[in-house]
Amino acid sequence: MAGKSVFLRQVALIALLAQMGSFVPAKEAELPILDRIYTRVGASDALAGGLSTFMAEMNEAAQIISGATPRSLVILDELGRGTSTLDGLALAWAIARHLAQSIRCKTLFATHFRELARLADEIPGVVNLHVAVREWQGEVIFLHQVQPGVAERAYGVEVAKLAQLPPPVLEEAEHKLAQLEREAPLPRQPSQQLPLFGPEEHPVVAELRKLSPEELTPLQALEVLFRLKDLVERDKKKP
Repeated sequence: MAGKSVFLRQVALIALLAQMGSFVPAKEAELPILDRIYTRVGASDALAGGLSTFMAEMNEAAQIISGATPRSLVILDELGRGTSTLDGLALAWAIARHLAQSIRCKTLFATHFRELARLADEIPGVVNLHVAVREWQGEVIFLHQVQPGVAERAYGVEVAKLAQLPPPVLEEAEHKLAQLEREAPLPRQPSQQLPLFGPEEHPVVAELRKLSPEELTPLQALEVLFRLKDLVERDKKKP
């Protein structure tokens, strides 16, 4: 509705036209030479291959990460929406951070996870953009303009009104939305599932596996050392 997916496709097509030496829909344009254009736009499963929407999404993300270079263009639309909110947010954060810091390719990453906006404060070169929306007399007007900054809020219920969902459903949705906004997020419950592959890995080993020593500053390395020591001390106190 707001036009973000159209904007993403437009960028990919303009980049492709430019690589061909063709005209592009602009008064003037300056684009780099790209070695690849990767896109993950839309949500669909792969029934023939027995893959869920999320598995198909992760397979494509893995292919992009393994193949992209600093000269690539990567376009991702709503990555991580095929699973729970917390898992999806964590994966979207990690993938966006890897693309920006490790691969350093040109990337457009559209998302409704507002927490990802904090990456712009942490990583040089990351910029937040949003598609402009205005409210007028209870109606939502999509301006179809890409502007700097983060969107003020989501407009899911308003879009549902445009789709003419029944009023009782919309009223219930608005009531539930207000309730969720008032409540603190629920803590994540630990899994009760038995391990499939023997005893659980020691927390210190798990932490070490996640480290990238070449990316740590001396201060960060010291913080990691204290965190590992704390894990060891807590492990000693377990019955």
